[in-house]
Amino acid sequence: MNVILCEHIEKLGEIGEKVSVRNGYARNYLFPRKLAVPADSASAKQIEHELGILKRREEKRRTLLTAEADKMRGLTLEFKVRAGEEDKIFGSVTTAMIAEKLKEAGFDVDRKKVLLDDPIKALGIYSVEIKVYPGITSAVKVWVTGLEDEVTTSAATVEATSAADEAEGDASDATA
Repeated sequence: MNVILCEHIEKLGEIGEKVSVRNGYARNYLFPRKLAVPADSASAKQIEHELGILKRREEKRRTLLTAEADKMRGLTLEFKVRAGEEDKIFGSVTTAMIAEKLKEAGFDVDRKKVLLDDPIKALGIYSVEIKVYPGITSAVKVWVTGLEDEVTTSAATVEATSAADEAEGDASDATA
């Protein structure tokens, strides 16, 4: 069945393109989701009119997503993780964790759109590509730091607390 695509569909075609698909795929997936219209069902002028509307809508969407990608470029995501010897971390920083941090920052990104070849398994600063829309990508910085600072801080707090307890003990001995 020949259809005209109303939206960009990965591995099938661009908006306005006439493609041939199986009947069931068109009837059960493309038509109900309004992703395509039959190429031979309406007059050519009707289809051209609909495509003009769809292309304008698609252009507006593309400009909004381009602006969002520009905002995302300056973003730095920080992950504090436990690390062992040679700056190897326990576990890894995955695409799901990056997508969650982006969601916290106000960007709704699916984890499948985070382009990361392998999970991050060492401390450092990484540049990670985010696929915002077909043809629109953005890079964010992912900064993976260790938890040594917190451990040092908590150890200093314990030492200060024990010193204060000893001072109290000495003061109570002197009064007794």
